[in-house]
Amino acid sequence: MADQPSSLPIETASLCPICLQRLPARREIDGHRVELVKHCPKHGEFRSLIWQGPPDLNEWNRPKIPSRPPVCFSEVEAGCPYDCGLCPEHGQHSCSVLLEVTARCNLTCPVCFASSGETGTDDPSLSVIDSWYGAVRRASGDGIIIQLSGGEPTVRDDLPVIIALGRSHGFSFIQLNTNGLRLAENPHYARELQEAGLASVFLQFDGTSDTIFEQLRGRAMFAEKIRAIDHCLNAGLGVVLVPTVVPGINSDNLGAILDFALRRAPGVRGVHFQPISYFGRFPAPPADRDRITLPQIIRGIEQQTGARMRVDNFAPPGCEHSHCSFHGNFLLLPDGGLQPLTKKDSCCCNKPIPAAEGAKKSTAFLTRQWAAPQKRPSTTEAAAAPDSLDGFLERVKTHTFAVSAMAFQDAWNIDLERAGNCCIHVLTAEEKLVPFCLYNLTSADGISLYRKKDDAR
Repeated sequence: MADQPSSLPIETASLCPICLQRLPARREIDGHRVELVKHCPKHGEFRSLIWQGPPDLNEWNRPKIPSRPPVCFSEVEAGCPYDCGLCPEHGQHSCSVLLEVTARCNLTCPVCFASSGETGTDDPSLSVIDSWYGAVRRASGDGIIIQLSGGEPTVRDDLPVIIALGRSHGFSFIQLNTNGLRLAENPHYARELQEAGLASVFLQFDGTSDTIFEQLRGRAMFAEKIRAIDHCLNAGLGVVLVPTVVPGINSDNLGAILDFALRRAPGVRGVHFQPISYFGRFPAPPADRDRITLPQIIRGIEQQTGARMRVDNFAPPGCEHSHCSFHGNFLLLPDGGLQPLTKKDSCCCNKPIPAAEGAKKSTAFLTRQWAAPQKRPSTTEAAAAPDSLDGFLERVKTHTFAVSAMAFQDAWNIDLERAGNCCIHVLTAEEKLVPFCLYNLTSADGISLYRKKDDAR
C-alpha cells in the first residue's frame, strides 16, 4: 500500500450500512485507488471505492478552516450524524437550501433518491412553506440559493405563488429542480415561472438518446427535454443540465451531453454531473463496476471531448469538502472554441481557507453563472476583437460555461468528515437543516435517518 501524505488523514468516521451505527473508518490508498474501509462489530467489514485517480486524492485535497453555522436549530446530544439541525459542530454555512414542496411526481424513476411517485402524502400548504422560508432566512440570511425540489415541483399548480413567496422573503435566487415535463408541455409555463421570480432551472438531463432515458427514467423523453430547454431559454431562464451518471448506461455519453449543452449556450449555463448514489434497498454493497468516481468523470470528459476540456481545467471546490465535487469554468469563443478559466494549480494548495469565505464566494459565483446571461452584447460589443481585453471582458458577461459534478454519498461510502462540512442542506418539516446526503441516506434495508420521518408530514 502506498504511503499516505500527512496532508490527508487516513482516519475518519462512517456508518454501518446495515444498522446505521457510527463507526471508525479509514481511507486506504493503493496507487490511484482509494477505498473507504469500516468494520461493524455486529455486521462485519465493508469496503467501498471512493476515488479512482488520476487526479489522485492527495493531490485533490484542499483543507478548510471550519466555520460554525451562524444559527443552529439543534444541540449536540448523540453526535454526528444524529443531531442535524444544523448542530453547533457542523463545519460549514448553508450555500444552497432545498425545500421539498411535494412528494408527488409524474415519473417513477428507478434511480430516484426520494422514492417519489404519482401518489403521496398531501403537499405542504402555502402557510407551511411561508414558515419554511422564514426559518431559512433566520438560519442563513437571504443571500443563499433556494432550490425548490420534491418530488416534482411542477405538479403543484401553485408553484408560481411559491416562487413569489420566496422572493417576498428577500431570496433573489430561486432555482427549480425539475424533470421538465410540464415545461415541455406548455410553452407559456416557463414565462409564468420567470415572471414569478424564478432565476434558474436545474433540469434532469441524463443523455442525448431515448435509450438512456428509457433505462434511467422509464420511458423515452429526449424530445421533451429539448422542448423544455427551448421554452426556458425563450422565457429568459438560465438552464443547467443535470445528468445522473451510471456506469455502462451513460458514462460514455459525457462528451455528447457537453456538446449538446454548448450548442445551446449561453442560455444553457452549464452541466452539473451527479455520479449515481445508492439510496433505498440494496442488500449487497454496490460493486466497483456500479460506481463512477469524480476523477473518472473528469478523465471521461477529457477523452470524450477530444481534450477540448482537459483534466487540468478542473479544480476542487472552495465551499464543500474537497472530496465532494469538481468544477471547471470556460469561455465560449465566437468560433466555437473554449478558453479555460479555471486552473487547478492556482487553487489547490495546502493553505487552509475559511469555510465561510468559500461558501460566500461559491454562492456569489453560482447565482451569477446559473442565471440567464447578464446582458446581451450590442452590435458594437459583438464586433469587438475577441482577443482584445475589451472583447474578452464583454464576452465573459454573456458566454461563460460551467462544468461541475457533485458526488453524493450513500450508506456504503458515507464519510462523516465530508458530511460535517456540507453546504447543501434540506429543510425538514420540523424546520431543521440536514446535509443533503444524510437526509437521503438509507440503510441496506431502506431504513432512513431523516427522510422517512419527514414523509409522514
